[in-house]
Amino acid sequence: MMELRYDADGLIPVVVQDYITNEVLMVAWADKDAVRLMEETGTTHFWSRSRKEMWRKGDTSGHFQYIKSIETDCDKDTLLVRVEQIGDACHTGEPSCFYKHVSGDTSGTMAIIPELFRAIKDRKDNPKEASYTCRLMNDQNLMCKKIIEEAGELALAIKDGEEGEMAWELADLVYHVMVAIVATDMPMDKAFKKLTERRG
Repeated sequence: MMELRYDADGLIPVVVQDYITNEVLMVAWADKDAVRLMEETGTTHFWSRSRKEMWRKGDTSGHFQYIKSIETDCDKDTLLVRVEQIGDACHTGEPSCFYKHVSGDTSGTMAIIPELFRAIKDRKDNPKEASYTCRLMNDQNLMCKKIIEEAGELALAIKDGEEGEMAWELADLVYHVMVAIVATDMPMDKAFKKLTERRG
């Protein structure tokens, strides 16, 4: 790895993100040995400032983080590590360490995407009789028809220039596509790779 800039204590902050959703999972610290081990083993290692020792994420909880990429910022004094998270990232049992709301509102942002994926997956793993999501998953014809229906309604809303209807229909389409993704266990990384090819 390129030469990094560590602080006076020989540490560098590490921001850990989910490699599929870009959801920030946690922030920790690493020394040179921890960074080397991350490169060598493909799992996250950190330095505990309170215990004064190195630790590997998952050794106690079993919630390992498998590294997909390591990047640094322009000053080379912070690392961004994208991972496949097994289980929950936070020791409290939350998916991300960043779950305590301080101020502002994330309801109009992409923060809903990983939350919605988890909610849909929970319906798959823990079915509920009255759940519309479960009904879709149990009827593939209906699930596929709803995607076609919502795509058509979105196209008509775009044609009519109705912003409110466009938002409504886009939300419907995204939800129904997400249900299909979870129901079929479609690997999102493959879809994102295809999008990368179309970036130009």
